[in-house]
Amino acid sequence: MNRIKFKIIEPAELELDDTFEYYEYESIGLGHSFLDEFRKGVKRILAHPYAWNLIQDNVRKCVLNKFPYTIVYAIEENLIIILAIAHQHRRPDYWIDRLSDLTF
Repeated sequence: MNRIKFKIIEPAELELDDTFEYYEYESIGLGHSFLDEFRKGVKRILAHPYAWNLIQDNVRKCVLNKFPYTIVYAIEENLIIILAIAHQHRRPDYWIDRLSDLTF
């Protein structure tokens, strides 16, 4: 059995950092709670990559618990590529142009 790996593209990593900083500024420790939920979401994706809603082509979204964010990811063979850490109520498809850098 091949083990599935993941990577976070740079724009998504910046979103993760910004969201952590925002929540940590709002309340000390809340940023860490957000990161915990993000990690749990990634673990769920790695365990069951095809379980979440298909957005388009090869792209899916996994909604985080406790926070209004979604992990937008693509599946490329044995690799999960995290494209965005997207707020559920802001600019829903802003990350679409990030797909042009990927090959499926």
